[in-house]
Amino acid sequence: MHEIDRDAFEGLVHDAVDGLPSGFRERIENVTFAVEDWASPEDFGLTGTSRGSTLLGVYRGVPLTHRTSGYNLTMPDIIVIFQAPLERMARDADHLGEMVEHTVRHEIAHYFGISDHRLRELGAY
Repeated sequence: MHEIDRDAFEGLVHDAVDGLPSGFRERIENVTFAVEDWASPEDFGLTGTSRGSTLLGVYRGVPLTHRTSGYNLTMPDIIVIFQAPLERMARDADHLGEMVEHTVRHEIAHYFGISDHRLRELGAY
């Protein structure tokens, strides 16, 4: 377990986004990144994850691959990273940073329309 304050954790999320390859980072539009302590019941429903499982992050939005020409003037999609479960799983500061980076990339993959099934096929887990 490795706990840090909220500002430092948000800094890890910011660093993970900044560390994305420019080709991906430049294509991310109308997305807000947020940090919350834990996933809500709605997040479990949204992801189809059983309530006894652990969610490290969630993408709340419409993936690029599902958007139509009518998708405009909308509120930003949100990628939320859950601080408490990541801290509980972290062995130390470096491990926490690695897990935050992996979680951010995972949720950004959902923004681009890549499913969990496809991520498994690609060896991203």
